[in-house]
Amino acid sequence: MTLSACGGGGSGGESDTVRVTLVNHVWTENIRKVIPEFEQQTGLKVEVTQLGEDQLSDQYNVKLNAGSSDIDVMMYRPLQEGRLFAKNGYLADLTDRAKDSADFDFADFQETPVGATTHEDKLVGIPIITEQQVLYYRKDLLEKSGFSAPPATLDELKAQATKIQADNPGVAGFVARTGKAAAVTQFSSFLYSFGGDFVDASGNAAVSTEAAKQAYAFYGGLLRENGPANVSTDMSWSEAMAIFTQGQAAFYPEANSLYKNATDPSKSKVAETVGFAPMPAGPAGSKPYNIPSWGLALNDASGNQDNAWKFIEWAAGKAQTLEQQKAGVPGARTSVWDNPEGISTYPADMAEAITVSLANGVGHDRPVVERVAQAREIVGQPIVDAITGGDAAASAETANAAFQKFLDDEAR
Repeated sequence: MTLSACGGGGSGGESDTVRVTLVNHVWTENIRKVIPEFEQQTGLKVEVTQLGEDQLSDQYNVKLNAGSSDIDVMMYRPLQEGRLFAKNGYLADLTDRAKDSADFDFADFQETPVGATTHEDKLVGIPIITEQQVLYYRKDLLEKSGFSAPPATLDELKAQATKIQADNPGVAGFVARTGKAAAVTQFSSFLYSFGGDFVDASGNAAVSTEAAKQAYAFYGGLLRENGPANVSTDMSWSEAMAIFTQGQAAFYPEANSLYKNATDPSKSKVAETVGFAPMPAGPAGSKPYNIPSWGLALNDASGNQDNAWKFIEWAAGKAQTLEQQKAGVPGARTSVWDNPEGISTYPADMAEAITVSLANGVGHDRPVVERVAQAREIVGQPIVDAITGGDAAASAETANAAFQKFLDDEAR
């Protein structure tokens, strides 16, 4: 649907109408309510096109490929299409605009999310929504089994999951995403905490390293031995979350952005007993992902870039980021996490877990490539094989060869 905040339009040259394409998201709903304030402050008009994720992708594919100038500001996923869009020249260089604006205070943005919106040393997007992996858990089940604190290490996670499962017939010790592509993002924190990554420092496939093999075996083993009975291998977050919120699992590693599904009594049977903890440490420490799930970019083909930047400067500025943060949308600015007001609406243990993620986080939760969906299918296969009892190490070797061929093909 197209929603015009004030109507107007015009094409070619600088226009007083800024055309903004946004995705269906709580961030979008929040910003739309206050767009009239921006219009009053600047004298500009904002025309918003709001779409679902699939529609958004389809529109970008058509319009950006055609060099269309009728999008000024675009909400995009830095880790899903960011590299492809940047390589194709769709995203304007924002480096000087961001750094030259004193009020914007670009230094306030966290380094890790900014890394994900940077391409070949050029800032091509501004991170507006971040996600970190945290461990959801059942306080009541831990207490019943005699544990005074959630697991601080992956070994403790395995031990606690095993004990709680034994003490509570019908309750799984652990649940997580299992789908070949869907699980990659949540598995990534396990991979990093074992000391691995999808690609090594030289840009080569790295999913057959000893660290990666151990991570695949550990993640798959937890689901195979401590997961729900007859666990399927096609669960995304919604299916895994449902098992957790119905009281059928003790531990669940997931994005912090989804936490209200677990704490809302209308959605969760365990709302009163849910706790949150940092990603348990592996051999390499606690290394959860800390990513920008969405950012704002400026269409390089737009003829209205100065006014489009004014919108980005306002929508991703300190004041709006704080308001979004208070509404439960995790921001990419350091100041909103340092401000007690910024974390006042979060459960205290969630805020503490996020703080650990901000300090230790890795800036990607999937391979940073152009064809992300295909890469996830390749590196996700050993997860499925490990869950079903296959040879995780052999599967990792096979996946690594396929992933290297994929990387070589992309480099051509």
